[in-house]
Amino acid sequence: MGEKFVDNFKVLIANRGEIAVRIIRAVKMLGFQTVAVYSSADKDSLHVAMADESVQIGPSNVADSYLNQKAILAAAEITHADAIHPGYGFLSENPNFAKQVEEMGIVFIGPTSEVIAQMGDKEKARQFMSEAGVPIVSGSDSFFEDVDIGFKQAKKIGYPVMLKSVAGGGGKGMRLVSNQDSFKSLFEVAQSEIMASVGDPRMYLEKFVSKPRHIEVQILGDGLGNAIVLGERDCTIQSHHQKVIEEAPSHLLDETTRKKMLAVSLNAVKRMAYRSAGTFEFLYQGPGKFYFMEMNTRIQVEHAISEEVSGIDIVSAQIQLASGRTINDISIGSKNNFAIEARVSALSAGTITGLHLPTGLGIRIETAVYQGYKVPPYYDAMIVKIIATGMTRHETLKRLQIAIEETVILGVETNLDLLMRIIIHPDYMSDKNKTDIDWLDFQMKE
Repeated sequence: MGEKFVDNFKVLIANRGEIAVRIIRAVKMLGFQTVAVYSSADKDSLHVAMADESVQIGPSNVADSYLNQKAILAAAEITHADAIHPGYGFLSENPNFAKQVEEMGIVFIGPTSEVIAQMGDKEKARQFMSEAGVPIVSGSDSFFEDVDIGFKQAKKIGYPVMLKSVAGGGGKGMRLVSNQDSFKSLFEVAQSEIMASVGDPRMYLEKFVSKPRHIEVQILGDGLGNAIVLGERDCTIQSHHQKVIEEAPSHLLDETTRKKMLAVSLNAVKRMAYRSAGTFEFLYQGPGKFYFMEMNTRIQVEHAISEEVSGIDIVSAQIQLASGRTINDISIGSKNNFAIEARVSALSAGTITGLHLPTGLGIRIETAVYQGYKVPPYYDAMIVKIIATGMTRHETLKRLQIAIEETVILGVETNLDLLMRIIIHPDYMSDKNKTDIDWLDFQMKE
């Protein structure tokens, strides 16, 4: 594997839910030991049961558990963990946490703290991407915490603007501001939302781009200037900026723009000598019109569809690249032509009293729930990911429809009906697909 990985190598997973389960499985496939951390609300969670060791790090609230850096680092120390995988969300893009891990002599399974800080600083990230030839959207000169500073910058850019959190992800801390009358109230809501999630008050602005598609590029780098792109994902179907359905590849991205988008992403990741998995997020308005939004320096929720179409186990690759392996050492398995993921969310907390999840050819399930599992009210609502694959988009969609029909989750309210309505809607099913990032919100108002 590399000099950093030896017998009895131990990885602590600083996360919960389905991504913790996914990482534990990848670590076990490599023959290493696992450590789970958990809050009091998660003591009966699947990731805790699956891990070789587990440590409670705090009460149910996020600030005192999954965002509690001191407790997580202490857990790593007392279990003699050799590496920490942060998953997504929580501390995954916190450069201070990554730096502390590095200073303790523990392997951080992700990019270096310096790169996380650079890409997390939206001003520096935008400057870097512009210099690397990546098209960017016009926006604020610097980030801010004070509403009055933001108000002045919005006036300078011109309404409408997108108000975003520097540390945001998954739509948290993001609001469309149409005019100056609503700026201050929306600022307070967005900043409070992101503070409760990751504790970072910094905000910034971008000029609003009307009715785009959300296209992102998955990359892998080895920290030595070698990198590969694993194609793009279309994440346009969103509710209040939260992704709901994703597919790979995008059947609406024209080939010329695809080649350009992948090329500029690859050039940028090589230029920064990036290590690990990462994602370039773009707004796409048609042939030749695409604009960089941000780079996520972590694994994505929707990584599974890129795995299915590339044949690469991205989570395993992260671990191997952190060990000092190179891109050329990463193995490639069988590939599918298309993959679509639907995120099943719990709309209420409660106990799952009945559960049947679909199986069969072309269906993959990622989850941490089981019959009798108590869905807590404190964390992200997503409880299951249903991934369908196929030779064509039509075949893949049909498999996904059947899989959703077969899914039974009793005891908590879910969005299964919404997912089915989306994937059978003519606007979405059509080869000419008439959706954009605001389409679902508009449909839900009708």
